[in-house]
Amino acid sequence: MSNLTIPGSQSTPAINGDWETGVLTMSGDSYPENSFDLFNQVIDWVERFLAQTRKPLTLELHLLYLNTSSVRAVMDVFDLLEEAHQAGHEVAVNWHYDRRNERVAELAEEFLEDCSFPFSIIPHD
Repeated sequence: MSNLTIPGSQSTPAINGDWETGVLTMSGDSYPENSFDLFNQVIDWVERFLAQTRKPLTLELHLLYLNTSSVRAVMDVFDLLEEAHQAGHEVAVNWHYDRRNERVAELAEEFLEDCSFPFSIIPHD
């Protein structure tokens, strides 16, 4: 089908969904003026991918900061992944974070508690 490409900015992450590889990457800060507008595109893409293919879907997150509305939007994406996982669709999250940014690691751990699909929290220097 189609890839998803949303360029990043100072307040929004760069988002790339590759239909062929089944990888959705989000990198950068996320404190957009309207997180619904930004993440609605992501949610739509994930819904289409999960409905139209049986390929595995992996989220590669390199998020540095998320405001409250972005956290809610990411939760919505994770809810879709959880439903797909429960239905037998192979999904996974790899959340990469800088070891010096413990807040992001703590946030990822909070998300992990609510997920039964494979979820890795990966530190880097």
